[in-house]
Amino acid sequence: MKGSDLLTIGELAERTGLTVSAIRFYEEKGLVHPMRNQGGQRRFLRADIRRLSFVLVAQEFGFTISEIAVQLKQLPEGRAPTKADWTRISKQFRRHLDQRIERMTALRDKLDACIGCGCLSMKSCQLYNAGDAASRHGRGPRYLLGDRPEFDRDDELTEDP
Repeated sequence: MKGSDLLTIGELAERTGLTVSAIRFYEEKGLVHPMRNQGGQRRFLRADIRRLSFVLVAQEFGFTISEIAVQLKQLPEGRAPTKADWTRISKQFRRHLDQRIERMTALRDKLDACIGCGCLSMKSCQLYNAGDAASRHGRGPRYLLGDRPEFDRDDELTEDP
């Protein structure tokens, strides 16, 4: 390993745009694993720039630190991940992204209709969620979460809410 492959925490902060305290936080959460030099100072692999960039983007899209950590634990420690390493976690992460995209699309497309939340404030709620029937499936906006109105299940009405 070349000396240029190792970065100080300040250099990593400069390149990623993160504060030093944020990098320490991510280290505490196990998202990066710095080495220590003889003086006890942290030294990060240049590849940690990509790890932290992944963290930033994943957080921007609503993934929690725990969810991100699960993905990053699949990468090797002590060496730069290869393309094959990133491809492996990419496939799994893509499934999570696709699920979120589907939920966001449902929210976008159905926000002006009955979402099965129980408010019964829209005229369509009386049809799609009469008497808050959606509450039988649990809490929250049941139709945005994937449940369908009872009459839709029985194919009495085929329109989506």
